[in-house]
Amino acid sequence: MNDLTTGSIPRHIVRLAVPMALGMIFQTLYYLVDLYFVARLGDAAVAGVSAAGNVQFIIMSFTQILGVSTMALIAHAVGRKDQPDANMVFNQSVLWAFACGLGTLVGGYALCDRYMGALGSSADTIAAGTSYLRWYIPGLALQFALVSMGSALRGTGIVKPGMLVQMLTVVLNVVFAPILIAGWGTGRPLGVAGAGLASSLAIGIGVIVMLLYFVRLEHYVSFRRELLAVRTDVLRRMLKIGVPPGAEFALMFVFTAVIYTAIKPFGPEAQAGYGIGSRVMQSLFLPAMAVAFSAAPMAGQNMGAGHLDRVRDTFTWAAIMGSIPMLLLTLLCQWRPEMLVQGFTQEAPVLAVATQFLGTISWNFVASGLLFTCGGMFQALGNTVPSLIASGTRLLTFAVPVYWLSHRAGFQLTQVWYLSVLTMTLQAAFALWLLRSELRRKALTMASARLAV
Repeated sequence: MNDLTTGSIPRHIVRLAVPMALGMIFQTLYYLVDLYFVARLGDAAVAGVSAAGNVQFIIMSFTQILGVSTMALIAHAVGRKDQPDANMVFNQSVLWAFACGLGTLVGGYALCDRYMGALGSSADTIAAGTSYLRWYIPGLALQFALVSMGSALRGTGIVKPGMLVQMLTVVLNVVFAPILIAGWGTGRPLGVAGAGLASSLAIGIGVIVMLLYFVRLEHYVSFRRELLAVRTDVLRRMLKIGVPPGAEFALMFVFTAVIYTAIKPFGPEAQAGYGIGSRVMQSLFLPAMAVAFSAAPMAGQNMGAGHLDRVRDTFTWAAIMGSIPMLLLTLLCQWRPEMLVQGFTQEAPVLAVATQFLGTISWNFVASGLLFTCGGMFQALGNTVPSLIASGTRLLTFAVPVYWLSHRAGFQLTQVWYLSVLTMTLQAAFALWLLRSELRRKALTMASARLAV
């Protein structure tokens, strides 16, 4: 356990963010390696896998409920020096990770055909996406275990084990991908099915390694059989903090599904270009995400200890440290966006869509970084509803207008990208205002509590 309630705030953020960033870089390579080999199978394969990959947002909506609540509650317990409560939260998190993983297996195989039939722009796209999903569903189910254990460690201020496991899964995926997708060494290429299988195998091995770490090396939180019975009081605490972030990721699924549906008439090339561009964009978000993810346990421990001044300072430092790299990446995307996507496709129509997407969407990189930071702070404060409210505004400002525009004559892809930039900027401004209000409310609550004593 690392105590984050004393010492230099920027130094703590850097110490936590660097290994997180390394882990995220490898996690991004995880996706880009698959994309590289799948791109060699054609536009329909890229479009299918990209559309199927949107299921990740559904799973992430549930892993967010689990991960955010586990991290926040354990961080608060660490700040209060309450190890028994930290252990209780961890074991309840493990219990629900098992239940969610089982539900993912059952629901995934029952619904994958219908899902791809709704989003695919052609028969080949639907077939590719369905084949990929059938082999990737076990990996999606296993992610709950990784998130549960990794979030518990983050709450205690430890991030290196999670980073090392992420690196391991990526290395394994890099090894498995060419063997299973392209048939290197076996002469039996599995195509998009191999991409899903490679991911599932890598994640499965990562879960085993993380389990071994907890059994042999982790002592602050550990598996306790007597704590694995369902505790509704702990579940209520977890849901109170975790449901809003989970709903936010569900909204991301909705927004992405709206985009795929809107651009469906433009064919597989448009969906493939958007798929490549969005994957690259996600990789460019890593610096801001690493800072935001490190700020959450940092602010959470200080919130548990009653140090609201350090909570405010954590936000200030995180906002500055996250915005600088996002500004630089914006300039890069304005200068040479094609440089970031041309390695994944040689198809001119696909490349044109991906380049246009990155060049336009990069204008909201700084706003996106601020949103990540605000989200981490709301988690630390124990009230994630404001972040959900801010995200929910885009149902009216983005999803509805895109649907309306897509049914009008003269509809163009650029209208979607520009509307996304505008609405993301508005969302960031609203989230900052909500965070300021929440900090004021917490200050008044803590002051009242001190006067009562």
